Amino acid sequence: MFKRAGVLSIASLVTIALAYSAAVAVNSTQQFTIGASLDSWNVYINEVDEVRYLPGGYSAPTLAAGDTSTYAFRVVTDANKVCAVKIELTSAMDSGIFSNFDITVEYWADTAWAAATLYDSNAGTTTITEIDGLSAGAAGYIHQAALTTTYYLIKVTYSYDQVDTTTQVNANFQYTPLQQDDFAAR
Repeated sequence: MFKRAGVLSIASLVTIALAYSAAVAVNSTQQFTIGASLDSWNVYINEVDEVRYLPGGYSAPTLAAGDTSTYAFRVVTDANKVCAVKIELTSAMDSGIFSNFDITVEYWADTAWAAATLYDSNAGTTTITEIDGLSAGAAGYIHQAALTTTYYLIKVTYSYDQVDTTTQVNANFQYTPLQQDDFAAR
């Protein structure tokens, strides 16, 4: 009689040890695609309030969606996440050379480029007119709603009028995509 009880106890422990599992396929989604990542501009001594585009140089290129040299970056959102993109220079431009280096953003509006709204944060509602390229840490954000595809262009208005030098200057633009549930201020 004691032996039979022991057998039942072992059988109960085996039943408790059984487990269930579920498999989940994790699919990564990339909302941001870089377009032109290298460009060359000629700027001239004593130019004031001149405009250059990235990409394009002197004039804004006509968008060709399949040609990455016609836009700075593209953002594609789905129903799950909106996207903010932080736009900044990796280092401020030299105010000893430029008296202004103002960065704005344009987006492709079906047949032409139009001014994009810039925000002061990834989720805030405060807008800014431009990114001051002469100030260290200056940044601006575009906000893109869900279920949209948009192409963007960088527009720079500058004055190269502080010194008489032809030394090459580099401007390195940095874009940081920030996916989020919504744009409600946090």
